[in-house]
Amino acid sequence: MTKTVLMVGWHPTVVDYAKYPGLTADKLEAALRPDEKKLNDLGYTASIGFLYSGDTATDQLVQALKETAFDVVMIGACVRKDDDHFLIFEKLVNVVHEHAPKARIAFNTGPTDSEAAIQRWC
Repeated sequence: MTKTVLMVGWHPTVVDYAKYPGLTADKLEAALRPDEKKLNDLGYTASIGFLYSGDTATDQLVQALKETAFDVVMIGACVRKDDDHFLIFEKLVNVVHEHAPKARIAFNTGPTDSEAAIQRWC
């Protein structure tokens, strides 16, 4: 049975790159897409759920969870590790808990180890 995976994180155009020296929108996208591809090549059904603002993040995640029954939801490091987004992160965890109670929740440490985070839980 194919495992479904949602990788949630900020869209590269909305990240505050001043907090991540050396990282750019292009570099972030280039780091995330290979993990998504590798997971799909390994037989998962993986997709990236980009968030566009703190005001809409929970609604976006609720909608994604209503559309697909995910086995794993990974919340990205830029959401989780940034103190300015702590409350958004907390809300996202609770959205997953409420709308996808059977899904495992995974966390990466940065944009290049999403595959490892997912595989810990599948």
